[in-house]
Amino acid sequence: MKNDSKKDIRKRRIVIALGHEALGTTLPEQKTATKRTAKAVADLISDDAQVIITHSNGPQVGMIHTAMSEFARLYPEYTSTPMSVCSAMSQGYIGYDLQNAIRTELLNRGIYKPVATILTQVTVDPYDEAFYEPTKIIGRVMNREDADAEEKKGNHITEVEGGYRRIVAAPKPINVVEIDSIRALADADQVVIACGGGGIPVLDQAHNLQGASAVIEKDLAAGRLAELIDADELIILTGEDHVYLDYGKPEQRPIESMSTADAQRYIEEGAFEEGTILPKIQAAVDFIGNSAIRKATITKLGIRPETEKATLEGTIIHK
Repeated sequence: MKNDSKKDIRKRRIVIALGHEALGTTLPEQKTATKRTAKAVADLISDDAQVIITHSNGPQVGMIHTAMSEFARLYPEYTSTPMSVCSAMSQGYIGYDLQNAIRTELLNRGIYKPVATILTQVTVDPYDEAFYEPTKIIGRVMNREDADAEEKKGNHITEVEGGYRRIVAAPKPINVVEIDSIRALADADQVVIACGGGGIPVLDQAHNLQGASAVIEKDLAAGRLAELIDADELIILTGEDHVYLDYGKPEQRPIESMSTADAQRYIEEGAFEEGTILPKIQAAVDFIGNSAIRKATITKLGIRPETEKATLEGTIIHK
C-alpha cells in the first residue's frame, strides 16, 4: 500500500466579529456597509483563510423590538414579540444582506464559495447574576402608562430622557447549540455567518430550549464561538483603529500589542470601559487562554483607496 507523506494542512481559521460601523444602522446604510465589509472578508479568503463571521445587531434588534411592540399596542389581539424572536429576526435580515454582499464580492473575484447564515441559539445560565441586574436598554421610549404595563408583564424598566425604556439582562454565553452545523460548514471551507447579535439567548431545559428575555454581548459570543471551532485568530471590528489607554483624554495612547497577562492587569485596574471595549478585551483573553498560537486583533475596518484592499491592522493580543 502506497504511503502518502503529505499531510493535510488546515487553512488558517479566522472568526471575524463585525461591529456597528461594519453594518450601519438603517436598511440603506446596511446595504452599503455590507458591501464594504465583504471586501475585507474576500481579502481574507483570497489569502487562503477560512472565515466565520459574527456580527452585532444593536440598532437592528432595537428597531425590530420597537416595531413589534408598537404593532401589538395598535392591535391588542396580537401578542407582543419576545426578545428571543426579535433576535432571530435580526439574524435573518442582517445575514441576508451579508451573505449576498460576500457572495457577490467573491464571484466578482472569480471565487465560487457558498455563503450561509446559520440561525444560531446560544445557551445561558438561568442563574447568571446578569438576570438579577439587567443593564441593556432596548426598545422605544415609553410614557408612564406604557412603562407600567411593561412592568406588569414582569419586564424591567428604567427612566431615560423623555420617558422610560425597557432593560434586559446580558448573561454570559455558555454553549452554541448549532455548533456542529457551523463546524461542518467551516470544515467544508464554506463561509459561515453565525451567532449574530451574540446569538439567540436560550435556556436549556431538558430537551427544550426556552428563549430568554436577554441579549448576549456579541464579542463574548464571538470569542466563545472561536474557541469552540478551534479558530487560529479572532478579529473584532470596532469604531477605533486601536485599543487606547486613557481613552478620550488628552493623554490617550494606542496599544499596538499586549499579552493576555497585560490585558488582565488592565482589566483589574479598570482601564477599559464596561459595555464598550471591556467585552472585546475579555473575549480576546478568554479565546486565547493558554494557547501560544492563537491571537486576537481589535481594530477598525479601513479600505486603502489606492488598492481598495481592506486594512485590519490594530491592537494585537497574544499569550
